[in-house]
Amino acid sequence: MRLSSLADYAVVMMSAAARHGCGARLSAAVLADETHVPLPTAQKLMQRLAGAGLLISARGTGGGFSLSRPAGAISLADIIEAVEGPIALTTCVDDNRDDCALDHHCAVRPHWGIVNRAVRGALAEISLSQLAATTVLPERVRAAPVIEMVI
Repeated sequence: MRLSSLADYAVVMMSAAARHGCGARLSAAVLADETHVPLPTAQKLMQRLAGAGLLISARGTGGGFSLSRPAGAISLADIIEAVEGPIALTTCVDDNRDDCALDHHCAVRPHWGIVNRAVRGALAEISLSQLAATTVLPERVRAAPVIEMVI
């Protein structure tokens, strides 16, 4: 499973926007400059993210884009779905599709929904505020058990 470049760029741009804060109004040019995403791509993505309700667009003097809600309330799944559409690992999880040659004989099909929900759930647990953090603790520190001391 691999994200498209557009989804990757959207995550990078939303993370940069989050570092500015929820109320900050930013232009596509500013975010393109900060993230090194080509300006036409940045403009396209910001429109798509606004259409999905993740950004608010304001026109005129002092206009631009801002986060529609706090970064902690926007998930990685939200951003990916804004660009890619619903997260679906296989066509089996889409009830409206029936184009698999193995459809009537597949013993795995009933389980793809469970797998798909697990993947989407994991992506939904990662907030934009986590992605926007400028420092990440090493894995060994994040995975270390918490020890309580009573004195």
